[in-house]
Amino acid sequence: MTYLIHGLSPDRFAPLFAMDDADLAARNARRVIATADRGFPCRVSLEDARMGEALILLHHVSHDVATPYRSAYAIYVRPGVAAATWRDELPPVFEGRSFALRAFDSEGMLQSARLAGPGEADGAIRDLFAGDAISYIDAHNAAHGCFAARIERDAA
Repeated sequence: MTYLIHGLSPDRFAPLFAMDDADLAARNARRVIATADRGFPCRVSLEDARMGEALILLHHVSHDVATPYRSAYAIYVRPGVAAATWRDELPPVFEGRSFALRAFDSEGMLQSARLAGPGEADGAIRDLFAGDAISYIDAHNAAHGCFAARIERDAA
């Protein structure tokens, strides 16, 4: 069994980078500058921004389903980066972090979940996908709760 992890499409966020602070605030977003090389994980590139890089912090609906499990929280995105894709390996933003992995069926209903400490996510993902009812897994940072990435079964 293989899996894919995709960064979010940059196209949906591109207009935000041309907005002024008032327009961003009207959309519950704000421009921030990374103050460290870690702690500002971009959900497009699936890498941490480097100190001094500009990002947009915004409210994002990560699990847009018509079930009680619909979910949204804050995420960071950087301008000018491509959406990353990782097959059977974890992207850089997973390194050294703990995750809550939420496994859903094709109707968006939660079927199982796991906490994965640093270095444990790959095994937990494979374990969750051992269940045939699992269509996808949403990874969230265990401490802050923000959406990290969607993990899908690889049909290839």
